[in-house]
Amino acid sequence: MRMGPDVPLLNDYKQEFFLKRFPQTLLGGPRFKLGYCAPPYIYVNQIILFLTPWLWGGVGTLLYQLGVMKDSCTAALSGALMFVTALALQMTNLYAKQKTVTVERMQIQNTLTDEDEFEFSSCVGSETVKFIIPGKKYIINTVFHSLLAGVLCGLGTWYLLPNRITLLYNNIGGTVVIFVFGWVTICIGEYSLIINTATETATFQALDTYEITALMRPFYIFVFIAVDLAHRFAVNAPILEQTNQILHILFLFLPFLWAMGILPPLDALFLWGMEQLLEFGLGGSPMSSNTKLLVMFLISAGTAIASYFIPSPLGVILFMTGFGFILSLNLSEIGFALKHTMISHLASSKAKNAHRGLRIQFGWREFIFYVAVLAFALTEASLLHQFAGSSSFSQARPQAIASYILILLLVIMWILREIQRVYLFGVFRNPFYPKDVRTVAVFMEKQRRLMKVGVVRRILLTLVSPFAMIAFLSLDHSLQNLHSVSVSIGFTRMFRMVWQNTENALLDMVVVSAAQMLVFNPDLWWNRSLDTGIKLLLTTNRALPARVPQVGLLRDRLLQFLSKLHFAIAILLTSWTEKKQRRRSSAALIALNVAFFPVLLALVAVSALLSSPLLPLFTLPVFLVGFPRPLRSWPGPAGGTACVCSDTVYYRQLVPGLAAALQSALAAGGLGLSLPGSHYLCRFQDRLMWILVLEKGFTYCGVNIKGLELQETSCHAAEAHRVDEIFEMAFEHQEHTRILSPNPHFGHILTPCTVVPVRLYSDARNVLSGIIDSHENLKHLKDDFVKVLVWMLVQYCYKKSKTWESPGSANKNKQESFPENQHSGAVKGSRALREEDSFSVDTVEDWTDESDIFDFEPSSRTRDRKDPGQLGLTPKVHLSIPGSIETQDFLQEMSPEDKLNRAMVLGLPAVDKGKQPEVLPRVEFSCSYSELLSIPEEWRTAPVPSSKVSEMRQRFPEEWYHFVLSQLDFFHLKEKPSSLLTDLMKDQALKELYIHGVLSCCFGLFGLDNAVPAPRHVFRAYTGGIPWSAGLDWLTGKPELFQLALKAFRYTFKLMLDKASLGPVENFRELVNYLEGYESDWYIGLVSDLEWQQAVLQEKPYLFSLGHDPSMGIYTGRVLTLQELLVQVGKLNAEAVRGQWANLSWELLYATNDDEERYSIQAHPALLRNLTVQAADPPLGYPVYSSQLLQLPLF
Repeated sequence: MRMGPDVPLLNDYKQEFFLKRFPQTLLGGPRFKLGYCAPPYIYVNQIILFLTPWLWGGVGTLLYQLGVMKDSCTAALSGALMFVTALALQMTNLYAKQKTVTVERMQIQNTLTDEDEFEFSSCVGSETVKFIIPGKKYIINTVFHSLLAGVLCGLGTWYLLPNRITLLYNNIGGTVVIFVFGWVTICIGEYSLIINTATETATFQALDTYEITALMRPFYIFVFIAVDLAHRFAVNAPILEQTNQILHILFLFLPFLWAMGILPPLDALFLWGMEQLLEFGLGGSPMSSNTKLLVMFLISAGTAIASYFIPSPLGVILFMTGFGFILSLNLSEIGFALKHTMISHLASSKAKNAHRGLRIQFGWREFIFYVAVLAFALTEASLLHQFAGSSSFSQARPQAIASYILILLLVIMWILREIQRVYLFGVFRNPFYPKDVRTVAVFMEKQRRLMKVGVVRRILLTLVSPFAMIAFLSLDHSLQNLHSVSVSIGFTRMFRMVWQNTENALLDMVVVSAAQMLVFNPDLWWNRSLDTGIKLLLTTNRALPARVPQVGLLRDRLLQFLSKLHFAIAILLTSWTEKKQRRRSSAALIALNVAFFPVLLALVAVSALLSSPLLPLFTLPVFLVGFPRPLRSWPGPAGGTACVCSDTVYYRQLVPGLAAALQSALAAGGLGLSLPGSHYLCRFQDRLMWILVLEKGFTYCGVNIKGLELQETSCHAAEAHRVDEIFEMAFEHQEHTRILSPNPHFGHILTPCTVVPVRLYSDARNVLSGIIDSHENLKHLKDDFVKVLVWMLVQYCYKKSKTWESPGSANKNKQESFPENQHSGAVKGSRALREEDSFSVDTVEDWTDESDIFDFEPSSRTRDRKDPGQLGLTPKVHLSIPGSIETQDFLQEMSPEDKLNRAMVLGLPAVDKGKQPEVLPRVEFSCSYSELLSIPEEWRTAPVPSSKVSEMRQRFPEEWYHFVLSQLDFFHLKEKPSSLLTDLMKDQALKELYIHGVLSCCFGLFGLDNAVPAPRHVFRAYTGGIPWSAGLDWLTGKPELFQLALKAFRYTFKLMLDKASLGPVENFRELVNYLEGYESDWYIGLVSDLEWQQAVLQEKPYLFSLGHDPSMGIYTGRVLTLQELLVQVGKLNAEAVRGQWANLSWELLYATNDDEERYSIQAHPALLRNLTVQAADPPLGYPVYSSQLLQLPLF
């Protein structure tokens, strides 16, 4: 990727597109900038339609001002006129479509329609109508939107009546301004609703399937009108009057708020609203999906409402305590466990066994624990409230004692949490954290003391703190007041938050109790007018500003403000300090931000108040307030999509182990204060795992884990290098650091937390120069291949013999087809490589100058090599050349001898097959049990000359063959002679079979030449991409034998590497140990093989693959080793992530800036911009792996 100041924000094409789209968004849909020449009536028609609502509203306003009609009748008249007009316009569009198009696809909103060029014939022609009025996709929306347009126009007329505005402000000039620009706002909303919906800068969903976008602007207009209507019919409501006055002025700025994307679309608004009310009004937690959010919101709201109607104070206490505890549990997991239990009881025993493999996190142990905790909580709350909760707060009362206990608990838990991390408060190095954490054994040994501290903290957090807070709440005198809205809302929230978010609840209660102890005089307004529930509600309620000076700051909004300010300052500073981020405009932008720093602070404060992301435009120091959206930032559920590739399997393997390790770290506090919306980054070698906390409750935490690409681009590598540098300074270079030394990367959005042990694959890649090209090593390769192949064939036949009960049954079973080898996938990969090779320059040696391109032999050869039916794969369809003669059936009907004769006639090298009868003679074994180890007859039909058979007899490793046979036990035979192994070794007929089998495989892979194979040939044989030969053609016709030969060759190559690095093999026993280790603990093949991915998921201890870099001309070996290793974990600035994701959403969904070289995707080591873009949900991001919601139990 290009870097530096020359990278464009938008290319020329996108700049022109943006300049056409933004005016359309600002005005609500009129297209006045087309990019091509259009007749004047196109613009005139749009202006007339834009002003039509104002025309009908003006008629009604005039009649009202003249006293002809009342205000309500005026509104009804304007609304009716607008409804008829809107319906007529929609009917006109339908008529134009039917007139010009007989068959038309359903219209789908497409960004490219902004650039389509239309040909216009007349002022009211069909093309003109379809261009100006695109119409609706659904008939029901045609009627509904028209009706809504009428209602909007009528209420808008009522809202902007001059007399009404004059009563609010008593100013004629202000009335005129509000009337004129107010109608501009209504015209924009009407045009977007009924004429042409503009593309909104605030886009949450990539597709608007149900045309909800058209309702966005009218909805906000209705909100303003609703406040005015409430003020009209309310009596003596000065707050409503002031609010109405402010909103009338703000009404004029709605077009600006829409254009800037500050007001959210309706789907994001309702999801955000439910999430805010659930978390800060009802004490719940954000949810991982929209469905769970809706269900939990309805249940929680019903609980709060029900508590209001309970007549008894004790009943209210028990109800809120019980439901607060129950709703804070992982209800989805409990429901799944109950469903599983019912299925297990109803199903058969077979079904029971099938379900036992499922991981159930909720069992009898958890059930008993939860019931015991609930019973104790109910008992404690009822007893304390009954006997000690009747008086107001004072330093001598029980509630004050509970306050001291809470303060002590907060201090202890804060200390215990901080010492679990490598940096105290992210600033100073923790002297208690283990040094030299490069190995798991050393780290775990040094971590034991901290693990004990983590257990103590977990007990305090899970058991002690909730009961202390319940005591504090139960002792409050406010609970004596019945039918109080404040009790229902405030205490319902806190009795649930005690369990749902214990750490924040403890902090909130300590703040309130500290304020009570500072001003404990009961005559003060603080303690006299507000109950504890409302005080705690004001402490954290995101929907209310800071109204009570004693409580002061809003905890959550203050933390958001600080995080956003950190993010803004980081962008400001790095836009100059990072040379590759320094643009020509950087100095001017920094100067403007410094000059208008109060404005920047105001933007950050507004963004924090709304809990919306701070959007840096193109990730430059140009800040906007993004629209509010759910904490997970994306509309879909977690783990819904990912850009799956060959690297995905490595993340699938490590995620279960990583989740278990995170479970321990979260329970101990090693990851700091983990709240919904927290982001973490994990690093190990070339793997990057992005973790998002989605929901949290009592003893559980729900997370989503994403895996980023392993094929590093230059931008990815630059940021990954900075991540490695940060983690190395934190964890691997501690021996020379001072106690409490500062964090050298303080201010970076990534703060190291801890390391966790995870069972995963380490990846080692080595250059094989000096090994694969060594003449000495290659000279022994063939001899070792013969030995390995003998061992492989004997083991194969021995495993088959276990299915035979006696030697007599061997004759019967020998005639049956052998099942496919378990490594059949290797043929697929190798077959594909050979298919590619058959068309490459490397196979030119297969052709001669006399070869005819229309010869049968190449066609037959290609057919035999490419026909997957021989290997048990999907048959391939053969397409003939037009005008040619089909030869497939003809070639299939030919006998092997005819093919040989045809090859000789056509000039190809003849192979001396010898005299072969139609039926092979029966082999006479001297030992009857030799039939158990006999290889199939078809494996002995290779067309090799008799001289080569004699040569193989001399090369055959007879001692090794006898040693391999001596290792067989034949335990599966009921009756066997004591001299069985000796008889097998003496059986010459059996030995001849193996000589023929080994020779057949050598003939297929190496040909008849005895020369030392070249490195290139070794690589091609390993990958299965050997050029065609008669021997290979015969061998591939025996798929099972080819599998064994390919597997044996790969084992041989790995043996060659081991001998080169570890020394020669001393004896046969050591060689067998090597081969048995390869068989049980290794997968030796290609990275592209399907079996490679299966071996990773099955967690084979070792995997080996051979590779070739043609650009450098080197061969490489790749070894994956499964072991428990340390994964580094760091916490990200959540607001920096949300801000960059907000810019990504705006840039791709609105500006359509999908240029792969755009500025906002370039490497930014301080912000990790490229990694953050990757971690976004598809289609905007491209993680290669994304898990479903992972429920981590935190017992």
